[in-house]
Amino acid sequence: MPAQSNRGAVVLFSGGVDSSTTLAIAIAKGFTPYALTIRYGQRHMVELDAARKIARAMDVVEHKIIALDLRAFGGSALTADIAVPKHRNEAAIGGGIPVTYVPARNTIFLALALAWAEVIDADDLFIGVNALDYSGYPDCRPEFITAFERLANLATKAGVEGRRRFAVHTPLIRMSKKEILRTGTDLGVDYGLTISCYDPSDDGKACGSCDACTLRLQGFAQLGIPDPAPYRAAVETGL
Repeated sequence: MPAQSNRGAVVLFSGGVDSSTTLAIAIAKGFTPYALTIRYGQRHMVELDAARKIARAMDVVEHKIIALDLRAFGGSALTADIAVPKHRNEAAIGGGIPVTYVPARNTIFLALALAWAEVIDADDLFIGVNALDYSGYPDCRPEFITAFERLANLATKAGVEGRRRFAVHTPLIRMSKKEILRTGTDLGVDYGLTISCYDPSDDGKACGSCDACTLRLQGFAQLGIPDPAPYRAAVETGL
């Protein structure tokens, strides 16, 4: 990784493939990274351990884990007693908004990142949203990011006083999962530390059949390399 600059950036960081690649891209671009992970009551809490390990491995300046329990609202298979969809094909994954959508999650997360950015005098936020392999989530679209960036500059003291011009960076938004994985691999991301699964076992093994696992496995198969993450049982990788 190149030497860090004095230009700070808050990177939303879950410990999965996309956020880890986004973090690596921010570092490669010369930003000084501040990683923000949200413990929001997700059933895949093992991602927090992954986030800690990757943040240490990538030498972030600071890694904050904020508790904000969205189980109080529920409404998602990730925060309520709702079954996580399994064994869906690509057409089904891309058809409509699935029950793994967490209401307003990226709006909430970006608001927290914005608050921290204003405190540390950073202009830049990074989020690993993707408009191709995004499972129909409305808060992963370019229109949403553009709208939030406008809000950020209207709703903050730093923005109103003209001291900052906030920018929301989405380096993965037009990438396929294969392209994301190739980029991260070239930047030295250790994907064996990441967890993407929506329904992992308590010891951190991925189920291999939820939408997140399906998209991840397809990406590795298209890249032509095995997925280094642990799975509960042998999965079909296409290799």
